[in-house]
Amino acid sequence: MRLENVIHIFGIDDATVGSEAFSSALKGSVAVVSGIRLYETVENTYQGVSLPKRIPVVPLPACMSTIKEKLIGGDVLVFASGDPLFFGIGRRVVEAFPETTVHIHPAISSMQLAFARFRIPWDDTSFISLHGRRSDNLASRLLRYSKVFLVTDPVNRPDVIAGRLLKKCDVETAATITCHVGECLGLSSEQRVSGTLADIASMQFSEPNVMILLNPEAHSVTRDYPSFGLEEDEICHSRGLLTKNEVRAAALHALRLPRCGVLWDVGAGSGSVGLEAARLFPDSTVLSVEKEEEQWQNIEDNSKKFKAWNINLVKGAAPEALENLPAPDRVFVGGSGGNLQQILEFCAEKLLPEGVIVVNAVIEKTAKIAPDVLSSLGFNVEIREIAVQRYKYPEEKARRFNPIKIIVARKSEE
Repeated sequence: MRLENVIHIFGIDDATVGSEAFSSALKGSVAVVSGIRLYETVENTYQGVSLPKRIPVVPLPACMSTIKEKLIGGDVLVFASGDPLFFGIGRRVVEAFPETTVHIHPAISSMQLAFARFRIPWDDTSFISLHGRRSDNLASRLLRYSKVFLVTDPVNRPDVIAGRLLKKCDVETAATITCHVGECLGLSSEQRVSGTLADIASMQFSEPNVMILLNPEAHSVTRDYPSFGLEEDEICHSRGLLTKNEVRAAALHALRLPRCGVLWDVGAGSGSVGLEAARLFPDSTVLSVEKEEEQWQNIEDNSKKFKAWNINLVKGAAPEALENLPAPDRVFVGGSGGNLQQILEFCAEKLLPEGVIVVNAVIEKTAKIAPDVLSSLGFNVEIREIAVQRYKYPEEKARRFNPIKIIVARKSEE
């Protein structure tokens, strides 16, 4: 008599379903965990055989709970696509049942099949799964790599992904990208297609499918410019209206930016602070809020020039333009248009826990109002003053800039 019932996880393809090991596990199991498609695939192979009762994969917590109940009465068989440990259910099962024996029988993964079918080496690939996941900052996540393998789902389909990339990136970038899509890889219904973003955006695809993106120009910006420390003449701006290098660096330091979060760049001007933030943390979302039309083009030009696809231009005056934006982790106020108190009150209300607000005060009025308002709202406020002088050696004459106060406000622990 067996002392312990086990979980078998099989990657399903035509070869696996016909194997003796799979047939034995199927006969000896009291339940099967599977999506409908894979379950029907096995049913078609074992026509006339009554399969064990199917446990739906989603919702996952309910699935894991049902597996635990069924294990009391016998073995449980799990159907997976390709390799169960490659963006698959294998990870969740192993984590949920650390004391249970789990036998994993991988098929060739969809990733291996895709690269083999398209004859593309894959040892330098970045792997991203959008299956059941949010797809925020899609362009920034995907277009910073020269080669990406994507696990899709019925919502994040190849045509949807290609369409969103087309809307975000410029024509020149879009023209350099090649897409490969593999449908039902390893099954008799397998199909493959290659094309441009525009080609893929206009098509429909059978489930399941995976996607390969080739973007040979992905690293062109990192070759031409540093990751941090852009010079003023490298950033598109109007009439010298640009946060100076030294002040920009100090403001970014004060913000203590998270790797993945939301930054409101209010009164963005040319967007230089948001630009540096977006390039440092490509998984973040930068919302550049600006009312002046002449600056809108600068923000968009900078985003395209430096391939900072996580920058989103918000046209309008604050605080009205902030109304429907996602709540920020950080706020930088570079300009207020005379609405500083209202802007700070609105930002303070929307700011997430442990958030930071940084205000650059060029004029004395801002330097007086900002600390008073932020302190009254319960923030811990610190003021830093920067006076920049630049010399060109061996010249002795200094180029002096007006002092700027940087007001740093953190939400109090209370």
